Amino acid sequence: MLEIDAVAFDLDGTLYPNYRFYLRILPFAAKEHRLLRAFGKARAIIRATRVGDPLYEQEFYEAQAFLTARILDGEAGHAEIVAMRQKIETYIYRGWEPVFKNVRLFPHVPETLAALKREGLKLGLLSDFPPKRKLTLLGLSGIWDAVLCSEEIGRLKPDPKSFMALAEELGATPGRVLYVGNSRRYDIAGAAHAGMKTALKVPFLLQSFSKPIDRKNFIFCDYRYLFNYVIK
Repeated sequence: MLEIDAVAFDLDGTLYPNYRFYLRILPFAAKEHRLLRAFGKARAIIRATRVGDPLYEQEFYEAQAFLTARILDGEAGHAEIVAMRQKIETYIYRGWEPVFKNVRLFPHVPETLAALKREGLKLGLLSDFPPKRKLTLLGLSGIWDAVLCSEEIGRLKPDPKSFMALAEELGATPGRVLYVGNSRRYDIAGAAHAGMKTALKVPFLLQSFSKPIDRKNFIFCDYRYLFNYVIK
């Protein structure tokens, strides 16, 4: 068995295909494209913010609303920040729920998670967006030893702070955690910077590249390959 105590996962694009979700929210995206674009730019600024910048010390949701309001309307006073926090909650954090109910997991995800658990490994999840409601809708609640949202920690991926907090929640050293994600830039780079082993989930069309890189990095397209890599 791979020398680890826990396997942790990203959620969006890792446990289910992103494109199915994106296709279903196209009408919403077309209607709220200005808000979504400003929200995306605000989060890019937050990702790039480093220790010493005043923004780094702000409460995450306050900073996110401040930046989004400023980018969208040019105004970011107290009233605009309060209104933007509510708008983000309504349209972005909760607006996806009606369409998400029809999203399906990648093949073999539930069986792989159950098999890893049977082998005595802890299971963790770290997402950049609130994951608990999504896990319930996907039928994956109640199986995790730790579920964290990087927003609640105050640092989005690839900041290693969120990954280290996940390892602590799992009761494992970062070097004894395998983190599984679909983004080289955010998931793999962030987990590796925190000292974790990594596994990159790639589309089936790239299955010819699904082979081990070394004992700390792995690329796979089928969850059965991931299980075999961990156990065998």
